Amino acid sequence: MPSFLPPGSAVPAAVLCAAVLHALWNAMAHRITDKLVGFTLINLAYTGCAAVMVCFVPLPEAGAWPFILVSAALEVLSQLFLLRAYQLGDFGQMYPIARGTAPLLVAVASVALLGQPLAAGEMAGVLVISAGLAGLAFANGRPGRAQLPALAAAVATGVVIAGYTVVDGTGVHRSQSVIGYIAWLFLCQGPVLPLLALARRGRPLLAQLKPACGIGLTGGVISLTAYGLVIWAQAHGDLATIAALRETSILIAALIATLLFRERFGRLRLTAGAAVLAGIVVLELAHP
Repeated sequence: MPSFLPPGSAVPAAVLCAAVLHALWNAMAHRITDKLVGFTLINLAYTGCAAVMVCFVPLPEAGAWPFILVSAALEVLSQLFLLRAYQLGDFGQMYPIARGTAPLLVAVASVALLGQPLAAGEMAGVLVISAGLAGLAFANGRPGRAQLPALAAAVATGVVIAGYTVVDGTGVHRSQSVIGYIAWLFLCQGPVLPLLALARRGRPLLAQLKPACGIGLTGGVISLTAYGLVIWAQAHGDLATIAALRETSILIAALIATLLFRERFGRLRLTAGAAVLAGIVVLELAHP
């Protein structure tokens, strides 16, 4: 990160930048009418960028490879769940649920599995953020039975996100090369979804990719950049704090949903958004 940043601010700055980029690429993926085409293009961008990167970066240490492979599998699974959620639901509701499920799960896992205890203030911050995200998700009222499949897919996405966040938080420390970890992670996961899409649709898929090629590939580059920033931050900061901070992407997504997709923001969403910001302040003040 740039040297002009004040001491200690580089990690939060990287995570907040990643949050903006994450909301942006998700909005781009949602805007593509054919969601399978959108996610296929995004993963083709992963594959192309990562294939170039691995030629110039150090190879991760042997101890990191199990984490890279597990994380790649979980990343693919999360995209399949997210793809399904976007096929069935609105961006302004599915994105908050998918992202909002993760912070509390990551905080619990960082304590139970990784031995990283949270102070009372940090846990309070995580809980407030999670509550605010839930408020954003359900701001339009209690969902009906017809929405349950979409909600289930979004919640499953959040659970898997929590899983690969914990995996990457450990694996990147064992790699001895943050950029090498990022490059090989995306090279391992990138080809999987395009191959699944090709198996499902066959040769017509190639023609279907062309109309959305520009926005899809751009979204992939933005996505890779966003997660690269997060992994860099995980190598230099506290896992649960990073996981909570990156969920500020919910606020960006709410604005995108309002301005781009013409979805209602409403008083409850404003209140929930304020709760997210309050939780971030509590989390940062409590973090030593």
